[in-house]
Amino acid sequence: MKLQRVGRLLKLLQTLQAGNGQNADTMAKVCGVSRRTVFRDLETLRNAGVPIDFDREADRYSIASSFYLPPTNFTAEEALSIIALAGEMGSGHGVPFYQPARRAALKLESSLPGPLRQELQTLTQAIHIKLDPTNPLEDKLEVYQQLVDSIASRRVVRIVYESLTELETITTKLRPYHLLFSHRSWYVIGRSTMHREVRIFNLGRITTLTPLKEKYVVPRAFNLNRYLGNAWSIMNDPGRDHNVIVRFKPMVARNVSEVVWHKTQKLDFQADGSMDFYAQVSGLSEVAWWILGYGDQAEVVRPAKLRKIIARRVANMHATYNGTAS
Repeated sequence: MKLQRVGRLLKLLQTLQAGNGQNADTMAKVCGVSRRTVFRDLETLRNAGVPIDFDREADRYSIASSFYLPPTNFTAEEALSIIALAGEMGSGHGVPFYQPARRAALKLESSLPGPLRQELQTLTQAIHIKLDPTNPLEDKLEVYQQLVDSIASRRVVRIVYESLTELETITTKLRPYHLLFSHRSWYVIGRSTMHREVRIFNLGRITTLTPLKEKYVVPRAFNLNRYLGNAWSIMNDPGRDHNVIVRFKPMVARNVSEVVWHKTQKLDFQADGSMDFYAQVSGLSEVAWWILGYGDQAEVVRPAKLRKIIARRVANMHATYNGTAS
């Protein structure tokens, strides 16, 4: 297999760079191949420009100490994973602001010897990671970088924000604690002076950000997982958690069961092929949209409040499509 050969060549490079020189028997044992294969691989590396020396008296091969090949610390699987993952994440349709990851992957790829690079290119072209649609945030790179700097230097920022909660543009001082990419966009979580509590802000709706000289300290008690709690995604509504049960019909039950949607989920298949989905959720608005995505194949068993939310939205959809909406 090509990946095995790439891994073997990388391991051979690592062995040769370990110092003191290596004989063919040792390299064959380390790489798990025959002496004949070792000689063939050595020739491949020589043709790729790797300066391999051979001491006839000592019967040892080595690489000149002045030669340095950074990627040899990676196995073939690690190099392939980094190139494929960083390349996809930093693509035009990947995660915003991860273009540097793509450039790093290209540097790693370009610094490999020719034969390894060609084989890894062939393999990475056969791997594709399809991400969910994201907010490109094309004009928010400076905002993102300023928030990174603010978190690093622990300096307060002032933001002007188009709030969907207040239904107006607000101005507040923010102590950024954490940057979070969730599903479609980047968010910053921190203490807002206007709200006098920790809030979450979508970078796409920050219209202006001004760094201030004022310093801050992140409370020791702050923890991102604790802050998000059992939110379905990122919206952690105040109040007690809700024990949600959704019954999925046989058509979609298996499909739903194949994904870990929430850290608290439990599944219970019924004799007719349907499935009851259990989860303890903080807030109901996000999980309601998820349930609606399954249309008539999902029914909320409880809580009653969530049933009412779904019923109201279905009624509104019915009115929209029947021309009776106000």
